Amino acid sequence: MKRQDVFERYSRQIFIEEIGLEGQKKIRSSKVLIIGAGGLGSPVIQYLAAAGVGTLGVADFDEVELHNLNRQIIHNENTVGVSKVKSAETFVGNLNHQVNFIGIDKKIDSSNAEEIISQYDIIVDGSDNFTARYLINDTCVKLGKPLVYGSILGFAGQTALFNYKGSKNLRDLFPEPPFDEDIPDCDSLGVLGALPGIIGSMMAMQVLKIITELPIHPDQLTLVDTLHWRFQTIDF
Repeated sequence: MKRQDVFERYSRQIFIEEIGLEGQKKIRSSKVLIIGAGGLGSPVIQYLAAAGVGTLGVADFDEVELHNLNRQIIHNENTVGVSKVKSAETFVGNLNHQVNFIGIDKKIDSSNAEEIISQYDIIVDGSDNFTARYLINDTCVKLGKPLVYGSILGFAGQTALFNYKGSKNLRDLFPEPPFDEDIPDCDSLGVLGALPGIIGSMMAMQVLKIITELPIHPDQLTLVDTLHWRFQTIDF
């Protein structure tokens, strides 16, 4: 793509005084890992690819199912039965061919988490179980990687930035994980499709702020209640 075309594509970001050409160069050179290509991962993938993040790693081991489509907006009817990683790769390729997409079609577990996470600058946790969340958190702490976290259920969601330049992490907020079987999830209680779009967009914005070195406020948990339209930030 010609330099002029690149400028035109990202001009509305570059025109922002706090971003500019230098900020766009930082976005282009960044490497972000998104764990989970579902409800939260979808808007994160969409907006980071649109913003021109240079390398997007996407890790997921599921296939697209019909019931995913109310909220997992990068997938579609034609990709039902296809791996989510492959579906995400097709989406990103159609949106922005400049992005280096790295598909990781496997489960992140204790045997591979450190090797995979170590290759990226920023980690985004869009997983849907506590075992994965704590493993991802602990690995990021060990490797010194900033972690953008989010979760959703029904009408409510939350997001936080952990381990940013040594800031607090998930265990400072919730020291031990609950048993997964004791916690309700989207499969049992559902989720309204626009909610992960809201939380995922907030997570993508946080990633872009980290990359471009805009003001960051770690050690805060943002709670979103879309049923009563309440937004609350809690320091921890």
